[in-house]
Amino acid sequence: MNKHRPLSPAAYVPADLVQPSVRLAVSGEAALLNSTTAAAAEKMFASAAASGVVITLASGYRSFNTQIGTYNKWVQAEGQAAADTASARPGYSEHQTGWSFDIGDGSGRDSFTPAFANQPAAVWAKSNAHLFGFVVRYPWMFHGITGYYYEPWHLRYVGVEAAGEMNTKGIATLEEYFGLEAAPAYK
Repeated sequence: MNKHRPLSPAAYVPADLVQPSVRLAVSGEAALLNSTTAAAAEKMFASAAASGVVITLASGYRSFNTQIGTYNKWVQAEGQAAADTASARPGYSEHQTGWSFDIGDGSGRDSFTPAFANQPAAVWAKSNAHLFGFVVRYPWMFHGITGYYYEPWHLRYVGVEAAGEMNTKGIATLEEYFGLEAAPAYK
């Protein structure tokens, strides 16, 4: 998923949404992930906790209708150009797939800001998430490729093999890993 690769159909709903057994900062649909991502998240959150690091699920699945509301709030507050760098248009959100989620640390400190990168949850995830099949989907200074500014809280499940290979080879984005064109803006 990126600004050149929308969901089809746009209102896609994963068939296997479940609530993972992890520390939640949300409820309802936002506490759901697809079953594969949920199982990997459970292992990752448990490993972080064993290391003394608290990670919370701050935002998981978002339905097409929820994404309409989320995106429109950004547009109303910041204008469409700014909204397009901070929030996916409906039908383009990785959250809608169930394969991605946002993390927090339970404190609310620096939540959903680039400064979250310095919080223990983000530091731990950046160093260890690949061991569980996750990547930080929108890394620092790659917005020209991904179309989104740095989101140290946004993790995407890609599988242990792919995440490990990206980590070993220093590949920062899924676009680069899969040989896709950069998607800095919507077509």
